[in-house]
Amino acid sequence: MKHRFLFRDEGAALGLPIRMVVLTIVGLAGMTVMLAALAGVQTTPGALYVMSNTTSFTMNDSTGDSPYIQLTVVDSEDETVPGASVVVWGPDHRTAKAGTTDVFGQFVFRLENMSLPTGKSEGYIAVKVMQEGYLDLDEQYLIKVRSI
Repeated sequence: MKHRFLFRDEGAALGLPIRMVVLTIVGLAGMTVMLAALAGVQTTPGALYVMSNTTSFTMNDSTGDSPYIQLTVVDSEDETVPGASVVVWGPDHRTAKAGTTDVFGQFVFRLENMSLPTGKSEGYIAVKVMQEGYLDLDEQYLIKVRSI
C-alpha cells in the first residue's frame, strides 16, 4: 500500500473550488426554501378582551329593558378591534342582540323584554366575540343584572 501525503498531492485540490461553489449554491437554495416555508407559517391567534361602560344595573320588575350598554373590544396590545362579530345574551338566554364592532371597536346595544332566570333575583349578561385571527371570547358573567 502506497502512502500519499495530502500536502504533496496536488490532485486532491484539483476539483475543490468548483465543489465549494456548487455546495454554496445548493446550501443557499436550501436555506431559501426553508425561510420561505417559515414565512408562510400561521402565527398563534391573538386574544380578545371586552370592556363595558357598566358592570351592573337594576331592573324594576321581573322583565324589562336594559339601559344602552357600550362594549369595547380590544386585543392584547390594547388596540381596538373593528369588525368583530358580537353576540349578547340576556340573563335568561332567551333575548339576544348581535352585530359587529364599529371602526372604534365599539358595539352599543339594548336588550328589550329580558328577564331573569326563573326563581332568581339576579343574573348575568353574557357575550361572545369572534374575529378572524383571534381566539373567540366567551364571557358568561359580563354584566350583573338585579331585580328589585
